[in-house]
Amino acid sequence: MQLLFLGTGAGMPSKQRNTSALVLKLLEERGTVWLFDCGEATQHQILHTTIKPRKIEKIFITHMHGDHIFGLPGLLGSRSFQGGDEPLEIYGPSGIKEYIEMTLKLSRTHLTYSVVYHELVEGLLFEDELMTVETRLLDHVIPSYGFRITQKPLPPKLLINKALALGVPKGPLLAKLKNGEDVETLTGQLVRSQDVTEPEERGFVVAILGDTRFCHAAVELSQGADVLVHEATFDGTAKKMAGEYGHSTVYDAAKTARLAGATALIINHISARFLPEDDKFLLKQMREIQPHGFIAHDFLELEWLQHAKKIRKKKPSHS
Repeated sequence: MQLLFLGTGAGMPSKQRNTSALVLKLLEERGTVWLFDCGEATQHQILHTTIKPRKIEKIFITHMHGDHIFGLPGLLGSRSFQGGDEPLEIYGPSGIKEYIEMTLKLSRTHLTYSVVYHELVEGLLFEDELMTVETRLLDHVIPSYGFRITQKPLPPKLLINKALALGVPKGPLLAKLKNGEDVETLTGQLVRSQDVTEPEERGFVVAILGDTRFCHAAVELSQGADVLVHEATFDGTAKKMAGEYGHSTVYDAAKTARLAGATALIINHISARFLPEDDKFLLKQMREIQPHGFIAHDFLELEWLQHAKKIRKKKPSHS
């Protein structure tokens, strides 16, 4: 799993940051990618990456403000032009289907693939044998949602050389051991699954939040997350303004991460008033509350799950 930030700015594009868009790359887990929000010119940002639009399996929209949806019609059209024929699922607030279908109709844009729309309702949004996605309503000036993406526990890893050394032949008995069953060798020796497998490993948990003031729904959605992606439109000195516009300060994002016990915090949706040289100032505020915090920039791509695991191992047992 990798996170790739395509747009990390708030409201409108700037020279440093495009509008909101974030890719969750699940190529190893399921051979696809998921897109969260799709601000203006998201497809232009994709051109500078290795992302293939036809690999986008699902699009999650946090809310209906333009800086989170204006890139959708163009991206959907280009996905057709580039030979995309796999079905696409779009999850979004009330109005997302009407917005997309009306735009495509008036621009006479024909899609070569089917689109399945899911209107957001709090609770479990999606589940299969690999993943679950849950959503909660946050606190913005219009309905805005956050998402909790959980990978189900990884199956035990078979220590094949150890099993072979104990006399287990290659074949179906190895598969049974991997699936947790004890087996008997041809010589009658009992080989226990727990002796030749590594323990089951928990999957990753990522929380990706839409625009919001500080709220307990955000804390609950982010409980124990490996990575929390949280907007921080304002610095800590602008709490009143942040509240009026339905946004968070750096302190709010850090407080949410701290209360939720999230391992790592990544802030995005940064106001254009902040220039690259302001990063140190923003980081200083964040790390007063949440020491494991980072600022996202366009095209930032890192193995955040592996990074979060390293942080967890370093944390004191009481934290």
